[in-house]
Amino acid sequence: MTTTHVLETAEADIVYDVRGPLPTADGRPPLFMIGQPMDATGFATLASYFPDRTVVTYDPRGLGRSRRKDGRVDHDPTVQAGDVHAVIEALGAGPVEMFASSGGAVTALALVAAHPDDVTVLVAHEPPIIPVLPDAVAAERARDGVRAVYEAKGSNAGMAAFIAMTSWQGEFTEAYFAQGAPDPAAFGMPTEDDGRRDDPLLSDRSWAVSSYRPDVEALAAAPTRVVIAVGEESAGTFTARTAVATAELLGQRATVFPSNHGGFLGDEFGYPGQPEAFARKLREVLENDD
Repeated sequence: MTTTHVLETAEADIVYDVRGPLPTADGRPPLFMIGQPMDATGFATLASYFPDRTVVTYDPRGLGRSRRKDGRVDHDPTVQAGDVHAVIEALGAGPVEMFASSGGAVTALALVAAHPDDVTVLVAHEPPIIPVLPDAVAAERARDGVRAVYEAKGSNAGMAAFIAMTSWQGEFTEAYFAQGAPDPAAFGMPTEDDGRRDDPLLSDRSWAVSSYRPDVEALAAAPTRVVIAVGEESAGTFTARTAVATAELLGQRATVFPSNHGGFLGDEFGYPGQPEAFARKLREVLENDD
């Protein structure tokens, strides 16, 4: 059984879903799954592989069903961490276990740093954090380039540029910048400009996410077991490199998961990963107390 709730705050109405009972049937903490800019819809398949667990998902403020009232359009992981903290408090079930994807993984790291008693174990899957990279300046330049293409030509051209950036192997060298903006048609997308410039992924609205600097001291001091995860098929790409570098920053090696950046997805967005294998690995990591 899934119940949907709305947490009303001064700045946003945060919508979250609870699959299963509270208190939990097995006595374990609720399993909270978060993403960004993806909302709760992206976790439907992964959640289905945890029928024995109470699973919580939510829509970040300004995304999906969660309505902003703060007059802002930017996405800040520290602000979102405050929202997730408020939802955890509203659950009234104590600390949670957490799986966090992409920008959600950045929010989760900010949450553990600010509210260390909220999460018992965090699996942060491929957090796209630029400052941890040795080629951070070049990575920022590459990010700037995606936004420039988006602003000039719209969503399809911007997404093509984003795909080219995130699939590039290794550091962003002059060879990357010399290749120019790709044709959307090469990725099976139309070339027309849809006229929109508010995409949280392609604009600069989420730059606070990719510019986030983890608070290493706070994370080390937290009682939370933090696991940085990376997809086996992601090797060498931008988010794989940020995951590996973040893990090293925290004194660990990234834990390898099946598939790629969206490896937990079913057919929610038409690009399925390996959700069953991914769920098995996630369960293994969550239950491993070492």
